[in-house]
Amino acid sequence: MQIDEINENEEIEPIQPDSEQNTPPVPPTTPPLPEMPQTPPPPTVDPAHNRWQQNRLNLDLVQDAVMRIRTELHKVIIGQGEMIDLLLVGLLTGGHVMIEGVPGIAKTLTAKLMANTLAVDFNRIQFTPDLMPTDVVGTTVFNLKSSEFSFNRGPIFSNIVLIDEINRAPAKTQAALFEVMEEFQVTMDGETYPMDFPFFVIATQNPVEQEGTYKLPEAQLDRFLFKINIQYPSLEEEKEILRRFRQDFNMKNYTKEVEAVFTGQQLRECQELVEKVYIKDELLDYIAGIIHNTRNNGDLFLGASPRASLAIMKSAKAIAAMNGRDFVTPDDIQYVAYPVLNHRIILTPEREMEGYDAKDVIEDIIKKIEVPR
Repeated sequence: MQIDEINENEEIEPIQPDSEQNTPPVPPTTPPLPEMPQTPPPPTVDPAHNRWQQNRLNLDLVQDAVMRIRTELHKVIIGQGEMIDLLLVGLLTGGHVMIEGVPGIAKTLTAKLMANTLAVDFNRIQFTPDLMPTDVVGTTVFNLKSSEFSFNRGPIFSNIVLIDEINRAPAKTQAALFEVMEEFQVTMDGETYPMDFPFFVIATQNPVEQEGTYKLPEAQLDRFLFKINIQYPSLEEEKEILRRFRQDFNMKNYTKEVEAVFTGQQLRECQELVEKVYIKDELLDYIAGIIHNTRNNGDLFLGASPRASLAIMKSAKAIAAMNGRDFVTPDDIQYVAYPVLNHRIILTPEREMEGYDAKDVIEDIIKKIEVPR
């Protein structure tokens, strides 16, 4: 094998690398950028809160109605401010109200005068042990002239209905009120007859006298927005009653002065305003917590239903509107909690024997639940 000799004088060309094998130069390393602080996500905004901020309510109509009705009632009624306010809440929310108290403290009189302040129809039904369901809702009769059956409406077909001594009627008559109080209609022989607006039931009962009375079933009690427990007037109120009626034994001069100051259409407008009152989510959770506690409370045999939580929400909105506010506060909820719950819960026998009552348990529950800020 022959090896070619290299001429030292011969110029050797350097080997050029293949262009395809060229690699870009490596840039100099740079220090990493400092980490930017992470911004927290924006808080969740309640759409209802935005709508409330953009459309603040004008509650002059509600406040004017409340003031005028109070003025008319106080022409005759002395004191009983809480009862009157809770009756107004029932009107503004479309709920029914039961008034419980001893005889002679103006339960029936207040209900009648409340009806007089509204330009609507009014009926009174006196419940007795022999009252039949058809005596309340009506009956179907056969017309000999036309040879057809027709429905004769009972006294429940009115705008404001006073049921006096509601616990004196038997269970079958009480059952006749279930549908009309909840669904605002009466069904008879397959036909449905709706109630006119407004439809507001005010019931009274005497907690002392139990002879000839029947305990109302829980299903019927749950249909009442409130049960208002009223007490005797104070000493000063008693004196004022005597002075006012010392020359008017039958109260004729005062009761005839009570006038209708409100119409059904105005009431509908007020109810629509009350529905629009704002309540934030934290207060809805607060209401739910109160109701949930009644169902898991060692002092109670029976807790409140979801109808009770809705009743608290509606009533709190009405109280806020009556006070000129278009938003609900925790104080509104606490104010209506007792009249909403006192007839919906049942204490355990042990607590009853110890002398507890519904008010004590409800106050304990409200103290336990944390109040939203």
